[in-house]
Amino acid sequence: MLTTNYVPGTPNWLDLGAPDVDAAAAFYAAVFGWTFQSAGPDAGGYGFFQRDGKTVGAVGPLTEEGAGSAWTAYFHTPDADATAKAVEQAGGAVRVAPMDVFTAGRLAAFTDPAGADFAVWQPGDTAGLETVMEPNTLCWTELYTTDAAAAKDFYRSVLSWSYQDMPMGPDMVYSIVSAPGGGKGDDTGQGGIMQLTQEHLDAGSTSEWHPYFGVTDCDATFAAATDHGATVLIPPVDVPGVGRLAMLKDPAGAPFALIKGDPNMT
Repeated sequence: MLTTNYVPGTPNWLDLGAPDVDAAAAFYAAVFGWTFQSAGPDAGGYGFFQRDGKTVGAVGPLTEEGAGSAWTAYFHTPDADATAKAVEQAGGAVRVAPMDVFTAGRLAAFTDPAGADFAVWQPGDTAGLETVMEPNTLCWTELYTTDAAAAKDFYRSVLSWSYQDMPMGPDMVYSIVSAPGGGKGDDTGQGGIMQLTQEHLDAGSTSEWHPYFGVTDCDATFAAATDHGATVLIPPVDVPGVGRLAMLKDPAGAPFALIKGDPNMT
């Protein structure tokens, strides 16, 4: 279960790289009712998505040459520099070396050995997102990967994750991710890792992290997204024991998912 009581290894920030920040802000305002607040004239166009005055994510212009629009999941670290060394030792790559963001905190961005991008946030004045697990906010993070076994080993080494493997049919396993101290009892799950199927690999799918946003009505939110230019990846579908979910790409191509009825949500 996601929480704003951040401990090492848990998701604590989420931002969107977009080719047009104003267009992205307009899309997510229409879909989730978010407002956009600029981080100021020195922030290079970066700003915050807010719900009821609390930060639920962020958005900024694409800064890496050749990068496509995507959401980036950040995970809490007490020491971004140490995490960067651990990433390299475990076979990952450092895309953005550890750097201070004014007095807000320290970040670093990486690519895991299978090609999925992610980042870490070492809190300073800003602990992380101010609201999660509410309607129209982050409620889950998920990795689709070309090599689930290698991914699990990598993140275990870098972020000390543990896993609970859940069968999903005869040839598929969904691994629920937990970080030490990240929850209580049965509520420790914060995300999942799933092997891309051969069908998806043959179609050119690559490793990626994407966010799930909790919604009160999956079909209505899905319709709002498609009405405003989103592309359908998975139409609304009921998943026994999980809820009703859908997956889309926003008009600039960033994938995200919707879910109603996540048993972890309050």
